[in-house]
Amino acid sequence: MSKWLKISAATLATGLTAAVAASVAVYHNLTHISDSEKDKGHHKAVSENTAADNVWYLKQPIQEWRQTTPDGLTLRASYIPAAQTSQRVVILAHGINHAREQMIPLARLFHDHGYNVLMPDARAQGESDGHRIGFGWPDRKDYLGWINKVIAELGDDVKIVLMGFSMGAATVLATAGEHLPQNVKAVVADSGFASIYQMAKTTLRRDYHLPANPIVPIADWLARFRTGSRLSQERVDEQLKRAMVPVLIIHGEDDQVVPVKHAKVLYDAIQGPKASYIVPHAKHIQAYAHDPQHYEQVLSDFLAQYL
Repeated sequence: MSKWLKISAATLATGLTAAVAASVAVYHNLTHISDSEKDKGHHKAVSENTAADNVWYLKQPIQEWRQTTPDGLTLRASYIPAAQTSQRVVILAHGINHAREQMIPLARLFHDHGYNVLMPDARAQGESDGHRIGFGWPDRKDYLGWINKVIAELGDDVKIVLMGFSMGAATVLATAGEHLPQNVKAVVADSGFASIYQMAKTTLRRDYHLPANPIVPIADWLARFRTGSRLSQERVDEQLKRAMVPVLIIHGEDDQVVPVKHAKVLYDAIQGPKASYIVPHAKHIQAYAHDPQHYEQVLSDFLAQYL
């Protein structure tokens, strides 16, 4: 082997080793969360609410619900019964690096409209077990568990709405593609993403200022060895093609976290009843804060068709 060929081979090997090392580090940073980070997410969720919303929540007769997942995690949720007997239930799903308290404003909105409210902490978030974030993919199975628990606790006549923000939106959309009981009447997704793989690329460029290739493709294969599922196979839009439940897509036009193009991909994937609400000038999960009255009206009008 010539000197230059040896140098080229060494350079290639060094570059490949560096790419693999970077992929391992990025995958770990994207998916792993420590107990202290979970605690920070809880405090962040509370701090982003108004004092009035947090006080409202603390005054409610909150019950803690739990479920144990097939992989051995204990997941925890807050259940708030409606002020008067009601067959309507909303199950809310918060975003990444947050906790159930992020959904307090929406919990209050639905509760004011006569709903029972269930607010889970996602796996590896808040007070739920786990240290590997699923970005909504394994969470879809967790939400089937919450749906079944609601039916078991409140009866076969219960009418369920699923609603989520960001990662929570991806969770409820992915859940929509599963075989759901007839009790699930509608799904609402605010600022959801269509592809975990594409979001990994976006996050890498935006937050780490690193090239997506070859880091994300390598991380894609790494995920298969760690979890048995590749990131590129975890397609929320493909799940939606199987959805039979009505879906409302909400997105801010100026979303810099999950680009609004994801909303179009998601909407186009839905084969059944659907609606969209794209909010001009609104950023990530800010559509409600941008125009609360119109947001509430859009939500109310959509759900009135199915409940």
